[in-house]
Amino acid sequence: MTAPLWTGKQIIEATSGDCAQTDWICNGVNIDNRVVEKDDLFIAIKGPNNDGHDYVKAALEAGASAALVSHVPEGVDKDKLVLVEDTQTAMEKLGEAARNRTDARIIAVTGSVGKTGTKEALAHLLSRQGKTHYSIGSFNNHWGVPLSLCRMPLESEYGIFELGMNHAGELGPLSKMVRPDVAIITIIAPAHMEFFESTDDVARAKAEIFEGVKENGVVLLNADDSHFPLLKGLAETRGDLEIRYFGENDLAHIRLNNAQLMPESSIIDATIFGQNHHFTIPLAGRHWVQNALAVLGGIALIGGDTGKACADFADLAAPSGRGALIDLESPSGRYVVIDESYNASPVAMEAAFKVLAGKKVEGMGRKIAVLGDMRELGEKSPEIHRNLAAGLLASGVDLVYASGPNMQHLYDALPLPKKASFADKSDALVGPLKQEVRADDIVLIKGSLGSNMKVILNGLVGQSDMLRKQSEGRA
Repeated sequence: MTAPLWTGKQIIEATSGDCAQTDWICNGVNIDNRVVEKDDLFIAIKGPNNDGHDYVKAALEAGASAALVSHVPEGVDKDKLVLVEDTQTAMEKLGEAARNRTDARIIAVTGSVGKTGTKEALAHLLSRQGKTHYSIGSFNNHWGVPLSLCRMPLESEYGIFELGMNHAGELGPLSKMVRPDVAIITIIAPAHMEFFESTDDVARAKAEIFEGVKENGVVLLNADDSHFPLLKGLAETRGDLEIRYFGENDLAHIRLNNAQLMPESSIIDATIFGQNHHFTIPLAGRHWVQNALAVLGGIALIGGDTGKACADFADLAAPSGRGALIDLESPSGRYVVIDESYNASPVAMEAAFKVLAGKKVEGMGRKIAVLGDMRELGEKSPEIHRNLAAGLLASGVDLVYASGPNMQHLYDALPLPKKASFADKSDALVGPLKQEVRADDIVLIKGSLGSNMKVILNGLVGQSDMLRKQSEGRA
């Protein structure tokens, strides 16, 4: 019989809580009552817009075993409540208890871009080698990291955690909670520049991940990153960390010898700590090659099987919103969407344009880019958006749809024949795009999360589903 994730007694002890009942278990932990399942622990977090205490009753009715609260909500049975002074602090304590009780080898990943893709690839490959726990989606902030730790089973052999930040001082405490054996920094790039004076400052903030690395742990750095000397120097100040590198640099311990970039895959030849490996990843783009090097380095450093990992790359899929290819139906036939709708930065935009450049259209198909604002770029945002025009045009794009006040600067810099439609908000592009798409088109959708590009993808998927149902009805 499988042991529960937590017993009531363990939760009460870890959180220094008070509960009338102790004879209960939980097999999941959630802070969103809408996804609570039977035998979950619901943690009532107070956020800037919502107070989880307002949803405790709904969570218990959905089957939660108990709720972690800082006060008793009206109309709720007190017997099912674990009362603590502060629920955020209690969640962090429970996460720390999860970390303290496991012998799992832990990898933490951060960087300006590529951290989610790297984390997902590590999880995919290590799950073939042992019981692997990893943070879901982009659960990488002061809520997501402790929540992901709380969910880590005692018997985990590997743990993969993504750590994010948009201000200095945020990442260090997260790293100290996770206490990784290996810390990976993917690359430093202009992101969250609204809150930093330079990319060197971004690098220093990302280097806070070193603060939590276990004694004699390992830091894995991108030797091709211009910020590598700064990061290496900051890692060396710890005095007790091993520092390893990945990239094309001759000094790299995980070294790229050659990469053939294909329209939908990349064929890679690499040397990993002296061992040559030749493998294929079914994902397009030079950025995925760099991610693969970081992934294999991380696996090697925690004692995993890099040969098996190389073979298992064969069925790796891009995470939703980060390069996944989606086949859809238009009134005239099938076309493809490159779903990059989750997030965006200048480096990620350029990488997406290069992927689009590598795609070959068939028949009467066209390359269509649907772009939303990149957020948190500060006062230089108009210039940064405008400067993307050259890379976009180099992709061979035929039509561009754009939304948002920042992306208008790129749109205005384009030749008139490339301009399809501009709107203040993304949802206004759905109708025009649904009318425009046709068979064999390749449609790139990309923008920051706050620019809500997912609404465009949902509109196209909805149209495709309707057309397919109509076709099945006629058949």
